[in-house]
Amino acid sequence: MKKPSTLTENIFDSSKKTLRMLIRVLPNIFAVVLLSGLIMEFVPMNRLSEFLGGGILTDGFVGAGIGSISIGNPLVSYVLGGELLDQGVSLVAVTALLVSWVTVGSIQLPAEIQTFGARFALLRNALSFLFAILIAVLMLLTMQFLIG
Repeated sequence: MKKPSTLTENIFDSSKKTLRMLIRVLPNIFAVVLLSGLIMEFVPMNRLSEFLGGGILTDGFVGAGIGSISIGNPLVSYVLGGELLDQGVSLVAVTALLVSWVTVGSIQLPAEIQTFGARFALLRNALSFLFAILIAVLMLLTMQFLIG
């Protein structure tokens, strides 16, 4: 019979497994950071208003598309959203862009596939993309209902 493990042994084993996984995924994390910096450099956020303004669904798809190939954190999204709205970008486009920017990860997709598996990663990203558009349209309808 196998002797039950102690808490210290469990912590040590878990730490070794975590370190091995981190070492395996580290090159992908580096690639994600590098690619996001390049994309953010070549797609300046102040030029997004030129791509948007075609209608509710078009703005939703374009906004979600741009957001899904970028990467960002929620804290920066408040400033970005305000700036885009000030430049005349529609609420649907801004909402879809920001929701997909935070939830969809096409740049980090290879790392996510390696870590969680292809089926999970692709399904999560596809659903996040569609829900970003749905949330954007629902946001517009809610604002129209509240404002009048």
